[in-house]
Amino acid sequence: MTTGSRIFLVGFSGTGKSAVGRRVARLLGWDFVDQDEYIVERSGMAVEQIFAGEGEDGFRRREREAITELAARDKVVVSGGGGVMLQEACRSTMLDAGLVVALEARPETIFARLTAAVGEPGAEGMVRPMLDADGDPMERIESLKRERQWAYALAEWTVSTDGLSVEQAAHEVVRAWRRVGRASTLQGDPLLAATVTVETGIYPVLVGWDILESQLGPRLRDAGVTGRAFIICDSNVVHPYGRAAQRSIHKAGLEVGLFIIPAGEASKTLETAGVIYQWLAEQRVERRDAIVAVGGGVVGDLAGFIAATYLRGIKLVQVPTSLTAMVDSSIGGKTAVDLPAAKNLVGAFYHPEFVLTDASALATLPARALQEGWAEALKHGLALDADLVDIYESKADQLLALEPELTAEVVARNAAVKARIVTEDERETSGLRMLLNYGHTMGHGVEAAAGYDTYLHGEAVAVGMTGAARLGMAFGVTPAELVERQALLLRRFGLPESYTGVEPEAILEAMSRDKKVSAGQVSWIFLESIGRAGVHRGVPQDLIAQTVRTLRD
Repeated sequence: MTTGSRIFLVGFSGTGKSAVGRRVARLLGWDFVDQDEYIVERSGMAVEQIFAGEGEDGFRRREREAITELAARDKVVVSGGGGVMLQEACRSTMLDAGLVVALEARPETIFARLTAAVGEPGAEGMVRPMLDADGDPMERIESLKRERQWAYALAEWTVSTDGLSVEQAAHEVVRAWRRVGRASTLQGDPLLAATVTVETGIYPVLVGWDILESQLGPRLRDAGVTGRAFIICDSNVVHPYGRAAQRSIHKAGLEVGLFIIPAGEASKTLETAGVIYQWLAEQRVERRDAIVAVGGGVVGDLAGFIAATYLRGIKLVQVPTSLTAMVDSSIGGKTAVDLPAAKNLVGAFYHPEFVLTDASALATLPARALQEGWAEALKHGLALDADLVDIYESKADQLLALEPELTAEVVARNAAVKARIVTEDERETSGLRMLLNYGHTMGHGVEAAAGYDTYLHGEAVAVGMTGAARLGMAFGVTPAELVERQALLLRRFGLPESYTGVEPEAILEAMSRDKKVSAGQVSWIFLESIGRAGVHRGVPQDLIAQTVRTLRD
């Protein structure tokens, strides 16, 4: 985003884009433009006439032209068409030019609004086709909305308009502009990669290169930490990152403590948490103090769980130092410890005050640790962002060499993908956040069957993505050419496509205990196209077992 003087409202028909957009424009003193009305005015034809005479391709061409022209204006609120986010050119233009806000509503709400709008002047041409289409209109709304949800999720902010008046929704959009668009662009903060909006508040994800020591302490003070900061890190990252964090916090005038755990998944237990609880009690930690997690996913999960539960919750800051943590686990509020039965069985949703990501830490990772992190980054592109896949394919050499500017950009883009999904579906209630689990069902099975000490998480996820792609193809969802395209990417980034030393039956048994199992069935995430995944159930058990066996090396 390069300017704070444009707001684009996107979303499905009936979510309130035009009414809310007009009110937002009045609140800010800006102009309002309805994209479809703009096209009608410029062409001299009604939308249905354009479709009849030029087809959908003609309308989409006019849509691209309109968005390009509107993106050049200042102080304008644009209500986009229902399908505008599906066009990569339009999507990129809007995201580059201003703040993109998705308005969301349940299918029942949309149906009620569209039905009520039928008699309104100007609504007939756009509303009636959806309501009069063959079949149940509610089913059509649900189906079409589900098909487009991946694109709406790429907006930088989402406002659910169910139960909100036009005035209330408009104020939410203005609040988003003040927090995101205005703060990040008018105040010139180059670190802001994304914001996460959840029930408990809003927090930023900050990404840069070589920023830990200069930024952590000041950001803690800005976040309202007035007491002490207690760093939790592991033995692998205490030098230099734990110490750098310590120096930064001390320079900001805050007292700081440091607790070091042994590196590795074996530390992510209730027993380790108990030891840290005792240390915090001895330090007389108070609610005005903060926990600072410096490290990879194990540290982030453990420290987050401790922050969520000690004194019923104290402030938390995530400082990820592994690629997996930077692009995935540090964002979204999932905290947990492991039990002998499975990973992450005891935990809580608990969000940080902010996430500070210094991408330069990747340069000091062991080769295998860096390599496994690319699995989560590739997952984001394959399942949710086709543009990221293009970057991975065209600039793999620069990324593998950790070219600073490109690496920071890609980490930031991954963080933005994760942040948008979490904002839309914080607690996995709508199914959208489940898309982030692509490759994880089989991956977790491989990890568990191997005892968590043979495969790194990203390595197991890479095997799981291979299995999910093959299973999706066998189930009739994933195109064969997409399976091969993914395989080429995994090989290019040095990630495994098969497992060894583990019995298939042990993997299948571990998968049966997965958190995504409901009523005895696993919810599978399958790729439908590049950058687009869906949730599928009812996959035959014999097909699953056959796929798991074919992955054995």
